[in-house]
Amino acid sequence: MVKFSRVILLFFACIVHVACYGQAGELKSGDYPIQPVLFNAVKLNDSFWAPRIKTNHDVTIPFTLGKCYSTGRVKNFEIAAGLKTGKFGTEFTFDDTDVYKIIEGGSYSLQIFKDPVLELKMDSLIDLIGKAQEPDGYIYTNRTIMGDHAHEWAGSKRWEKEAELSHELYNIGHLIEAGIAHYHATGKKTLLNISIKAADRVCADFGPDKLHIFSGHQIIELALAKLYKVTGEKKYLDAAKFLLDVRGPGGDPYNQAHKKVVDQHEAVGHAVRAAYMYAGMADVAALTNDAGYINAIDHIWEDAVYKKIYVTGGIGATGHGEAFGAAYELPNMSAYNETCASIANVYWNYRLFLLHGEAKYFDVLERTLYNAFLSGVALTGDRFFYPNPLESHGQHARSPWFSCACCPSNVTRFVPSVGGYFYAQKENVLYVNLYGQSSVDFTVDKNQISLAQKTNYPWDGSIDIAVDPKKSASAELRLRLPGWASQEASPGNLYAFIDKVGEKVTVKINGKATDFKVDKGYIVLNRKWQKGDHVTLTLPMPVRKVSADQRVAADVDKIAYQRGPLVYCAEWPDNHEKKVLNLVVSQDAKVTPYFDPSFFNGMYLLKASGHAASRTLENGIKTSDVEVKLIPYFTWAHRGTGEMTVWIPAKAAAAQPLPSPTIASTSEITASHKSRTLMALNDQMEPKNSNDQSIIFYHWWPMQDTTQWVQYDFKKNETVSSSKVYWFDDGPFGGCRIPAGWRILYKSGDQWLPVKTKKNYEILKDKFCEVTFEPVTTNAVRLEINLPKEHSSGVMEWSVF
Repeated sequence: MVKFSRVILLFFACIVHVACYGQAGELKSGDYPIQPVLFNAVKLNDSFWAPRIKTNHDVTIPFTLGKCYSTGRVKNFEIAAGLKTGKFGTEFTFDDTDVYKIIEGGSYSLQIFKDPVLELKMDSLIDLIGKAQEPDGYIYTNRTIMGDHAHEWAGSKRWEKEAELSHELYNIGHLIEAGIAHYHATGKKTLLNISIKAADRVCADFGPDKLHIFSGHQIIELALAKLYKVTGEKKYLDAAKFLLDVRGPGGDPYNQAHKKVVDQHEAVGHAVRAAYMYAGMADVAALTNDAGYINAIDHIWEDAVYKKIYVTGGIGATGHGEAFGAAYELPNMSAYNETCASIANVYWNYRLFLLHGEAKYFDVLERTLYNAFLSGVALTGDRFFYPNPLESHGQHARSPWFSCACCPSNVTRFVPSVGGYFYAQKENVLYVNLYGQSSVDFTVDKNQISLAQKTNYPWDGSIDIAVDPKKSASAELRLRLPGWASQEASPGNLYAFIDKVGEKVTVKINGKATDFKVDKGYIVLNRKWQKGDHVTLTLPMPVRKVSADQRVAADVDKIAYQRGPLVYCAEWPDNHEKKVLNLVVSQDAKVTPYFDPSFFNGMYLLKASGHAASRTLENGIKTSDVEVKLIPYFTWAHRGTGEMTVWIPAKAAAAQPLPSPTIASTSEITASHKSRTLMALNDQMEPKNSNDQSIIFYHWWPMQDTTQWVQYDFKKNETVSSSKVYWFDDGPFGGCRIPAGWRILYKSGDQWLPVKTKKNYEILKDKFCEVTFEPVTTNAVRLEINLPKEHSSGVMEWSVF
């Protein structure tokens, strides 16, 4: 067992996934050139983040912990410990990590709030985890419980399928992080000892003359690097580097094993795994001075930010593999943008800042933090999104839990750490990276310099910073100049501001305007600071109109709206006829911010004059004047399900007009399987192909080899003689295919009778399949589908005439 002291551990304690390897002002050799300030050294007393941190403590942590009990996650440890009998009771081999992450989040929260009840609960869980650990340090409840009959992902023996789906190392990585966090919070070694024992098992089994297997789901790499900094034991750093270097070539891009890590230059595969790996590479690069690692992650970052990130800061465009898409492949409705990927994106960008000291990394971090991440957790703290799309037809709703619950548990450990991203230090250079009412103490040449922000950010761009040295001190203060305040919508110009802002950024020192230089995106103020000094930074916050690169097909002729760091969206409760996908706001329209005290305790909203588009019976488009209201994106889906969009068409041709009143569009829809997406059947949105996921579709997945149906009930008797249907087929990767067979039935009294067709039913993809039949007069028709034996099916559009 390694020897250590609490003093060393406290000195080297880290915030969540952030390489927080020293107190502010303590520069270590073989480490990041810029050092973070621990989150618990930052006092947030603002009206934006502080309430969220309190909600996370009061609601999210107890709620998610309760779910771990009710869903059997805790029981898995009890069975593995021999305290109960039974089989592994949850769906996934990585379900252990939800317990670990909540302990980690609870540990961070204990450093902000005194809570002996929470501490006792964690002590009980830690005792249970220790009993579930096998004598040689291995810990993986599925195999301990099931033995040779472990989950199919796990294989028949330890580590056999680690490079694929077993998640054994992933579990241990989260355990290590929880162990470090818990010791830092409480001074107790219980969970840290368990973590070290597990890490020693990894070091004993993996290495140059041992197992040559990489982690299928990365996180162990940065956890081991963190453990090295805590204990000083180099074997942990060596293991972290080995597990990175053993990847590729010739593996699967899904888990970034297609090339050696130093040869990777594009962001590919599962977005969470990728960003965790890039963050781990940054840690190892900083600790070993590995220029090859830095070169690789710099190129990958440019690929991701210049071609593959959403305007909300979300990453991972496609649900197929929860992965990065191709360059400029950024669909809105099917955007995946997993909440965990947003958290991982914050970790990665923060580390690149610590390496390079450039504000552009914080521009990405801030965009992700205030938009893509915050969308993932409800204001109430007990409802969550797994994907975070930029468009919805009403099929999306926040959930209290998921069978794969990585996102809710990840939220619990991320939210308390937010204060740790505000400040950083490099010798006598003090960085202010995020704005919000807060205070912090720095040490420069053994002299304490305190900073205190007063601001109503992100609603207001006026920031007053009191600089209070114990005694006069020379120091360089670097204030991040956000790209959105300096005409840059995003690094690399994937997004650009359409409009130019005349109002300038201003800086005053003690009330007097001062000139300033900008270096690497930071306003640089270098002077001898005196007690009572004040810096006033004013960042203009007009509404900005954002366009996307023309290669982003989903956003052509559309505009996104941003004010300060916040991206806005239109949502159904606030707009004409409870619809927003048919809205049009011209490029030159005036968009006005206004404060609404009734909107979730008061927020700035936007309004503009626009138009609502609808189809005519002749399939033309007409528009009517309406007022358009926009809300902060992170607040959507709090008032029920309905339409939402971030990108607002500037031209009617780019909108999704309301359907014209046809027999189908005015019918009531029912089905053998109820779903929010039934509305897709008669929305008159014609697909580009059978796998067009830019529009809504209805499906029966995962059902197979059964007979299913959808039905139109007419408002009155109608005479119909033809029908056409466009099938959904997401092969080869998805689970839906064109059906094995289909037919049209009509209602006659209490009976359903098949129509008498004039030709056979065709079953083809990428086109409307049309059938004509002898006219029938009825008040309802039914589309009956025979699902394939090994696949499901779906419908994109169904019309009757």
